[in-house]
Amino acid sequence: MLERALQTAVHAIYPPRCLVCGGLVESDFGLCGPCWRDTPFTAGLACDLCGAPLPGQSDRAEHCDDCLATPRPWAQGRAPLVYAGNGRRLVLMLKHGDRHDIAATAAGWMARVTRPILREGMLAVPVPLHPRRHLKRRYNQAALLARGMARALGIDWCPDALRRGRHTPSLDGRGREERFATLDAAITAVPRRAGRLAGRRVLLVDDVMTSGATLSAAAAACHAAGATEICVSVLARVTKDH
Repeated sequence: MLERALQTAVHAIYPPRCLVCGGLVESDFGLCGPCWRDTPFTAGLACDLCGAPLPGQSDRAEHCDDCLATPRPWAQGRAPLVYAGNGRRLVLMLKHGDRHDIAATAAGWMARVTRPILREGMLAVPVPLHPRRHLKRRYNQAALLARGMARALGIDWCPDALRRGRHTPSLDGRGREERFATLDAAITAVPRRAGRLAGRRVLLVDDVMTSGATLSAAAAACHAAGATEICVSVLARVTKDH
């Protein structure tokens, strides 16, 4: 009762606000009605490897054109949002706008779609930032999401299992082949954490998937450290239609 009273008092002083537009909402860390309507959540049939929406219906695992053309070094993948409209806004606010408050709700959305592919004993591992970029940004948005997912799913997580030892330029505007070449061998397992990856099933977590080059580099590092199986979960998936 005390906790409820304190929460009521806090809400009276700081009423809950929509994550996108800042309008009043009924609960903390939510979206107002119009912003929820305009947010491109994935629903229905989706690619089993990356979470991209697919047309039609199916009672078996289906894959999008990108995942058919590019072998993925992971078993399954999920994404609750398409990287467009409010989906893009939320990613950018979390990534560049210092909006840590988005992470908890976003991780909940990710946990909801990822739970069906969860494996026993899975370890959540965020895709790392290069130290130079981490210092400039002051936080790793993938680590915030991984922490929230670990709490929601009741699994372990390791925020520093991987490292990006080579500084790479921004991948924005680069083609698929250039993205993969840029990320090749750029990510490795942290030696003192390699034991946590060996023999484990790993859930790689990131904010957005475009070509899959970054996730592929991170998955390769996990495999090299002895991970037995890898799945991926991202907040938003870039699609050809957007």
